[in-house]
Formats: sequence, structure tokens, C-alpha cells
Amino acid sequence: MTRTTGQVRADRCRSPRTNTTTDDATDLVADLAALPMGHPSRPAVRDRAIEAWLPLARHLAQRYANRGEPVDDLFQTATVGLLKAIDRFDPSFGVDFAGYAIPTIVGEIKRHFRDRTWSIRVPRRLQEMRMAITAVSSTLTHSLGRSPTVADIAAHLNVTEEDVLEGLEGGRAYSATSLSAPTGADGKLELGETLGEDDHEYELAEARIALGPAMKCLDAREQRIVTLRFYGNLTQTEIAEQVGVSQMHVSRLLSRALVKLRQQLDA
Repeated sequence: MTRTTGQVRADRCRSPRTNTTTDDATDLVADLAALPMGHPSRPAVRDRAIEAWLPLARHLAQRYANRGEPVDDLFQTATVGLLKAIDRFDPSFGVDFAGYAIPTIVGEIKRHFRDRTWSIRVPRRLQEMRMAITAVSSTLTHSLGRSPTVADIAAHLNVTEEDVLEGLEGGRAYSATSLSAPTGADGKLELGETLGEDDHEYELAEARIALGPAMKCLDAREQRIVTLRFYGNLTQTEIAEQVGVSQMHVSRLLSRALVKLRQQLDA
């Protein structure tokens, strides 16, 4: 009985291959593409094709090393791209597998940098603008003999200067610095210690300024009681002894004075 091309290739791939060459690796992908979906040989052929082309994925991942991402993460991402290339490759595309796989893997790595490495997620438009600015800056620096201005970049990209400024601002979200990072000449000061925070003393200062005029709405005895209570830190019993009234009367006078002060401060 005559066997199909796919069956011949499947039988050939059942025997283990050692020291896989580029031709062997290419044949493995072609063997996989020739097998119909659901063929019992597909899983084994696919695994061997992946193994044969892993060096390519590792090589492409190494090209993007030293950009702030662990090499292992980049290799994992490149492997995902390799899997997509193997599963989607069709010899009828008219290109060899390497010519199809390389842009697929590189595209996956670039998507990783675009989608996974930003400290703060910004709109894709700003991410793409930031990458375009980075790419064109080196070109313009070489052609102009100086660092390009915002206007130079905008003219080259055919966008407005506002777009460039927005892209530069969005680029600051790419990486973040820990608040625990040391700063200063001696490195003893942490970054978080240099940042400002809400100072409630400003509110107290405003209250003190407003309190002076408000105190004028009180009579002399009420002013004295308030002063003894909140500036002298005396108890109501101690105030009663100095003013010459009962403690209960001091309590009523103090409550009435505080109501007057609140009304003046809220006005």
C-alpha cells in the first residue's frame, strides 16, 4: 500500500535524532505541518521540533539581555513565541521556518517589554510614542551632531510637540525607584525620607490666627476661663477656685464660650 508523504515523514521522525542540524530542525517543522490534526504522531513530532529550535529562541532572548529583565524571563517569553511559530507555520507561506519564526519570537519579546515591564500601566499610544522617541533620538543625534530638541523629534515623527512631551512624560512610568533606595552622598538617607507630606501644623497656624478675633466675642470672664483651661491646662475645679464660682458653673460657662467660638470660626 502506498503511504502518504506525511506518513513517511512521521515514520522517519519516530527514530531519535542526535546532534540535530538546521536541516534536521527544518525537516521536523515540515514533518509536523504535513501531519493532519489529531494524528497520533503530532505530539511527539511537535516536542522534538520545539527542542530542536530552542537554541534560536535562547539566542534571540540573549539579544535583549541587560535591559532590566531577567534573562530567564526573556527566554520563557521567546519560547512562547517559538511555540506560536511552530503551531502556525505553513510551508505554503513561501518562506523557510527560520524566516517565519524569528519575527514571531522577536515580536513576542517586544510585546513582553511593552505590556509587562512598565511600573505603571499607561495607554498603548504613550508606550508606542515613547519607543518611537527613543528610536529616533539616536538617529537625529547622529544626523544633527547634537541632542535633538522636542521640535526636531516632532518634525521627524510628523506629530505635535505636545505629543512628544506627553510621550516623554509617559516614559517616566516605565521604571520606578523604591522609597527605601539610599540617597545622598553617604547613602544613609532613604528616598522616602526626602519626600514631603501633609503638614497639619499649617491648619493649626490658620486656626490660631482665626482664634484671636473670635476670642473678642467672649466676655472677660469667659475669656479667662477658656485661657485657664486650654492654655493653663487647669481642671474645672482649679478654675472654679480662681474665678470664685462652682465647678458646675465653670462647666456651663466653658460650654457656652466654646459654642460662641465655633460659631465665629465657622462664619
